[in-house]
Amino acid sequence: MRIRTSFPYETAHEDIRVPLADGTRLYARVWRPLTPERVPAILEYQPYRLTDRTAPRDRQRHPWYAGHGYASVRVDVRGHGNSEGVPGDAYSATELADGVEVVNWLAAQPWCDGRVGMFGISWGGFTSLRIAALAPEPLKAVVTVCSTDDRYDNDVHYLGGSVLAVDMHAWAATMLALVCRPPDPLYAGEAWRDLWLERLEQVDPFLHTWLDHQTRDDYWRRGSVREGLGTIGAAVLAVGGWHDPYRDTVLRLVEHLPADRVRGIVGPWSHQYPDRGRPPGPAIGFLQETLRWWDQHLKGVDTGVMREPLLRSYVVDSHSPATVHATLPGRWVGEPAWPSPNVTTVSYGLQGAPVLVRSPQHTGVDAGRFLPFGNDADLPPDQREEDARSACFEFAVGEETWVLGQPRVRLRVTSEVSRGQVVARLCDVAPDGSSTLVTRGALNLSARHGQDRVVPWEPGATQEVTLALNGIGHAFPPGHRIRLAVSSAYWPWIWPQPGSQAGFMLDPAGSFLELPVRAREASSDIVFEEPEQSAPLGAGLPATLDEPRPERLVVRDVAKGEWRLEVDPRGGGTRVYPDGLECTEEALETYTVDENDPLSARTRSDRSIRLHRPELAWDTTVRSRSEITCDGTDFRTANEVVCTEGGEVVFHRTWEKRIPRTAG
Repeated sequence: MRIRTSFPYETAHEDIRVPLADGTRLYARVWRPLTPERVPAILEYQPYRLTDRTAPRDRQRHPWYAGHGYASVRVDVRGHGNSEGVPGDAYSATELADGVEVVNWLAAQPWCDGRVGMFGISWGGFTSLRIAALAPEPLKAVVTVCSTDDRYDNDVHYLGGSVLAVDMHAWAATMLALVCRPPDPLYAGEAWRDLWLERLEQVDPFLHTWLDHQTRDDYWRRGSVREGLGTIGAAVLAVGGWHDPYRDTVLRLVEHLPADRVRGIVGPWSHQYPDRGRPPGPAIGFLQETLRWWDQHLKGVDTGVMREPLLRSYVVDSHSPATVHATLPGRWVGEPAWPSPNVTTVSYGLQGAPVLVRSPQHTGVDAGRFLPFGNDADLPPDQREEDARSACFEFAVGEETWVLGQPRVRLRVTSEVSRGQVVARLCDVAPDGSSTLVTRGALNLSARHGQDRVVPWEPGATQEVTLALNGIGHAFPPGHRIRLAVSSAYWPWIWPQPGSQAGFMLDPAGSFLELPVRAREASSDIVFEEPEQSAPLGAGLPATLDEPRPERLVVRDVAKGEWRLEVDPRGGGTRVYPDGLECTEEALETYTVDENDPLSARTRSDRSIRLHRPELAWDTTVRSRSEITCDGTDFRTANEVVCTEGGEVVFHRTWEKRIPRTAG
């Protein structure tokens, strides 16, 4: 990593409040070049608190853009951080309308030349796409990173029509705690407490809404941009990583947006900006790459970025299974179109007699983290134990085989029960027997005719089902084996269906694995610069003598047949900021299931956030607890929030709800 301290422009920054038409003011931080010339503005717009949670990351990039001649602006959405108003549903219509107002307000400022770009990762990337679909006139370019165009099937809620136990709950519980944080009196002033109490009265767990919509209905369609790509007029640079669950969005965007205003990059990365150096690498000079995009589309400079391949992607070499890789070997390839003329579908017929697929309910404990951030326990370990709980089919690799895109699986299935799910994993098996997970996919059998409907399986019927696996770039070397592992359970990623312990019969005759095989030709002309950032913020974690608990701990109660996965998402500890704020976060997620009983599944998330300013004698804490259990007909949710100021409780609320299992 190269830290840049000298730029073409001197810069300054200030905190301001952006006025909205209804009188609400959004808190913003603006970095600007010191020049009398008007310059384009670049906006990052999200709820994650610019004065603390994202401040270290913001400092890496916003001053860098300002130093290259852009007004770089970070805004907290309504009801979050030090912005006024109350929080709403994720990506609500109000949030988007506010975002359009912010874009238009920036374009009208005397220091802006009227042209605006938007960028962001995850939430910020989603919002950039959706605001682009609303087509505010000043918005000319977008850089969206690790984001989705489909909030139902390519977000943290559902996978193949099945409820995502692991991240639907974990992220809903995380947001419940984050939404309840108070404004910071150093920035919000004396009104901070009134703003806080007003917010708390409006809080409702996202979990209720997400579980209320178990098919891809109008709620999810309105919240997605997949059906509205035709309204996007801005130029879109879509960036993702093969270890990020949202990477298929990049493939869809380069396929469906006009080629004269879209480009895609997919590397080996996790859910991170690809310049940060978080595992797995290699990192790239992402800021320099985005500067080419901004200069091209906001300043009219021909940087050559539109002469790059439509899609640049990293084909990863075969590697041993491990829960973290600092760097993954491989090479960059370029595609002139998507689907690519360099990719051919190769079909592998499954062999053998019909087999009963009846996986124990804890199949999936070695799945790894759904949303990896580059931590030591994020990636899946050796898959041999998971493979032993699955039906496996293997294909010898005679010559090196590059796979690029989304594999598909067609299976002939007989089920004696009306509900269930199919999970398929593609693994790279080395001569020593080690099994490295390459990619995977899932299908709720009731969603086999479409994710917008529920069609129960006729018990005893035999049908062909098709499921797509997540996109991947991977090279299988000669002497290895391609393994397709099929299971009927995948906890805690997939919430188990009632009766699914019966499994299903799989007939290899008429069943196929379809691989998108790419020509073995690397693109030597695809080169990225060394990662570069502006000087870091300097927020630090104090030393501690406490022994950290494991990131992922699997506990088996042999007598009960119970398996418990404990996850520390590694967002904890105390961070001390240069402005004096001390922020302490702790979290623990637990996922429990009896290996023989799908109705035993339960999840729990406990979180605490303390915000403390010793110099102001300001000390607040948010504690939350969230649980889901189930029976054959309903999910049962329980949530609790306790907020204190100076040790005194100022807010305490519990929510309990039963939600019918219409599809999940």
